[in-house]
Amino acid sequence: MNDAEAQIHRSIEVKLALIAAGGAQQIEEMADKVARALAAGHRFYVFGNGGSAADAQHIAGELVGRFMRERRALPVHALSTDTSVMTAIANDYGFDDVFARQVEGFVEKGDVVLAISTSGNSENVNRAAQCAREKGAIVLAFSGKGGGRLKDIADLCLVVPSDVSPRIQESHITAGHILCDLVERQLFGRAGG
Repeated sequence: MNDAEAQIHRSIEVKLALIAAGGAQQIEEMADKVARALAAGHRFYVFGNGGSAADAQHIAGELVGRFMRERRALPVHALSTDTSVMTAIANDYGFDDVFARQVEGFVEKGDVVLAISTSGNSENVNRAAQCAREKGAIVLAFSGKGGGRLKDIADLCLVVPSDVSPRIQESHITAGHILCDLVERQLFGRAGG
């Protein structure tokens, strides 16, 4: 087995461990909370740093655009996309507040946020999750490495059973795709792929 094959096998092993740890059921529960909130006229906000910021944007793009079925756009926002807002907040308040300040301005009671952090210990992600909780939002999280502090802030935290960031991120985007599919199915029916 070459190195590439070994890494694919390790990725598969982490996903199988996630299933064994009840991850599939957690994703189903998360999707239900998102779909119910969106059906009731609330919004869904997603955020994270680095690769997790890219995942947040990816998930938002699938739900604003479409994932597997033609349907209306959904009100989903990635908080890592407005560089003017992020850099102004980082400059004026500090990087630890780049997401919390946006949560303070946008998130309302009944909305849902998805905080993504491979370690669960990203200060800016945790501050935003705590702010969302205090505002009455439903706080979901994707994490790994035991969940860190984020697992204690979130209402539901999908903790990928790995300490390796790339394996965690691979599982996060798999979970994000499943979440998008389940939200679409719940809101718009089972037609599609």
